[in-house]
Amino acid sequence: MSERSIKRGFASRPCDTERWIKTRDASPRRMDDAAAFTARLTIDVTLALRGRIKVAAFQRGVTVADMLRELLAREFPTDTGDPS
Repeated sequence: MSERSIKRGFASRPCDTERWIKTRDASPRRMDDAAAFTARLTIDVTLALRGRIKVAAFQRGVTVADMLRELLAREFPTDTGDPS
């Protein structure tokens, strides 16, 4: 029992870095062109509002991210018509 077992931790990198870097990314959940490319958006909200958002998402059975994406898509549609 003099040998130590090599145990990879939660955030450890695999030994073969080339294979790790070249692994295919997870496919996007939605297949339309707009969903294939995403950008992170960070906003500051109060703890109370954050709690209400999380509860609403849980009650609807969706993730907070999906619920907010849908809300933003409704509020800012891509086809806005004539700007006049």
